[in-house]
Amino acid sequence: MMPLESSRDTDVIPIGSITEVHGPVVVIACNQIPPLRQALYTDLGHETCLFEVHQHLDEHHLRAITLHRTAGLRRGTPVYDSGAPLHVPVAPDCLGRILNFFGEPLDEGPPLNNQGFRNIHSRPPPLQDALGASGILETGIKVIDLLCPFVSGGKTGLFGGAGVGKTVLIMEFMHAIATLHKGVAVFAGVGERIREGHELWHEMQEAGVMGQSLMVFGQMDESPGVRFRVGLSALTYAEYLRDTLHKEVLFVMDNIFRFVQAGSEISTLLGRMPATVGYQPTLITEVAEMQDRILSTRQGAMTSVQAVYVPADDMTDPAVSAILSHLDTTVILTRVQTGKGIYPAVDPLQSGSMLMDRHTLGDHHYTIAEGVREHLSRYHELEDIMTMLGIEELTPKDRRIVMRARKLQRYLTQPFKVIASHTGLKGVSVPLHQTLDDCEAFLLGRFDDIPEEHCYMRGAMSESPS
Repeated sequence: MMPLESSRDTDVIPIGSITEVHGPVVVIACNQIPPLRQALYTDLGHETCLFEVHQHLDEHHLRAITLHRTAGLRRGTPVYDSGAPLHVPVAPDCLGRILNFFGEPLDEGPPLNNQGFRNIHSRPPPLQDALGASGILETGIKVIDLLCPFVSGGKTGLFGGAGVGKTVLIMEFMHAIATLHKGVAVFAGVGERIREGHELWHEMQEAGVMGQSLMVFGQMDESPGVRFRVGLSALTYAEYLRDTLHKEVLFVMDNIFRFVQAGSEISTLLGRMPATVGYQPTLITEVAEMQDRILSTRQGAMTSVQAVYVPADDMTDPAVSAILSHLDTTVILTRVQTGKGIYPAVDPLQSGSMLMDRHTLGDHHYTIAEGVREHLSRYHELEDIMTMLGIEELTPKDRRIVMRARKLQRYLTQPFKVIASHTGLKGVSVPLHQTLDDCEAFLLGRFDDIPEEHCYMRGAMSESPS
């Protein structure tokens, strides 16, 4: 298959013409129907408009989704075949750049030093070349490393409603990969607001990790075809860094729920009957096609972190359930935690990881994590009793558990490096062994005499508070 750019010079004979334009959907009459996912284009004089084939209507008509604005399209406009699905240019100098869905610069820099093209619809590597997820990928974030550790080469979901801190947590992960593991990060901004993308870019620069990051944006004001495929475009760059440059890659998607929403828009535009709760009937397949490509191979490792917006904080939503089935670690961010001033707003009782067993973590880590979880769980059970009757009505043992749980809850807060300029607090990164030592000391009562406020928003207990 020829790259899209190189095929425009040779394919001068149109394969058909536009007969209908319905918003971002066009109906094209063709002499010979191109396959699904084929990239088509037309020349509007001032720009080239791209389409992607999504539906065959009959032997001579198809529906395609526009990947640009539709201004200037009209009936009878000739359409040309690129000869391949959409390809994006790849090059080692892609790091440190901000690109759009097509691989074109958004940072006013020069175009990539193109060293080839890659198909955004490429298949996953053969099973014999894939490597399973293994080991803990330390992030330096206490609550994550202790209670819901990342799987190296696995997939992690950050679940939460609007405004609970998903994007800030993602930025801290990207910072950790660059500084702790000397890896690279690829950020897919799916349906991002322009303001959010601009702020993220500058904050990554201020944190000093933009040089080891690549950002690919399909913004909120763009065609649903772009928002639906920008995740695949970014994933294609992550695969290039993994396979060709042999990097350890953190693939970040914010927000995968907007990918599902764009698919729902396209499904409705194509006239498909909606399924459960109005989602597209192809929801499960579309999520699986993307998730199956996120894996590690013998050439390099790829770990994924995906922000998942939870509609109305409903974890049983079909889109949330479809994404959840592919994940190794789930990090649940809740409004209850933010209301208490707990940041990051991770719910330690709902979050979890497939690595939470003695065989993987070892007895020391597993025992301490379970002890912390038991203290927090018992504290949660006793909250209603304390509200109605007061802490004085609890047994001495329960009072001791509540006191330690409250300190643990505050200890698991942490100031982040990527937003230090906003909070005024110096960001900290805490090694896992230090977190385990501190939590063990809390459980054994060594910090019973320390006031709760001295445990809040700090790093290790051996360090002075920020």
